[in-house]
Amino acid sequence: MAAVLALAGGTSAAAEELRIGFVNPGKVSSEAPQADAARRKLEEEFEPRDQEIVAMQEELQRLEERMQGRSLEMSESERQALQREVVGLRRDIQRTQDAFREDFNMRRNEELGALQRRILQTVSEYADSEGYDLVVSDGVIYASDAVDITDRIIERLRREFERNQQGG
Repeated sequence: MAAVLALAGGTSAAAEELRIGFVNPGKVSSEAPQADAARRKLEEEFEPRDQEIVAMQEELQRLEERMQGRSLEMSESERQALQREVVGLRRDIQRTQDAFREDFNMRRNEELGALQRRILQTVSEYADSEGYDLVVSDGVIYASDAVDITDRIIERLRREFERNQQGG
C-alpha cells in the first residue's frame, strides 16, 4: 500500500511539473496579420478576373434589355442572332465563373496551407523556447486562461510579420 501511495505521489509530482498550453487555431488564423496579408494578396490577384466577369454580366444585361425592348422592331433573323449571342455569352460567363472559382479555391487552399504551416512552426518554436511539454488545440472542451497561449502566439506572429514587412 505504501508503494502505491509513493508511486501515486511521484506521478502527481511529475504531473505538476508538466507545462501544458492551449492554442485556439481559429482565433490565431483570424487575428494573425499573415491571414490578412494572404486575403489581400488573393483579392489583388483575382480582382482583374472578377472585374472581367462583372463586365461580361453587364454586357449580358444590356443584350437582354435590347432583346426585350426592341424585339418587336427586329426581324426574325436579327432576333435569332441576338438570342444566340445571349446564349453564347451566358455560356462564356458560366465557364469563366467556374474557372475563377476553381482557381480561387486552389490558391486560397495554398495560402491557408502556408498560413497553417507558419502557425504550427510558430507554436512549436514558442513551446520549445518557453519550456512547454504539451500544447493542444482542436478537440479541447475547456482550457483555462492559465494554459491558453493563443494571444502570445498571435503576438509572436505579429512581431514576425512586422519584421518581414520592414525587411522586405
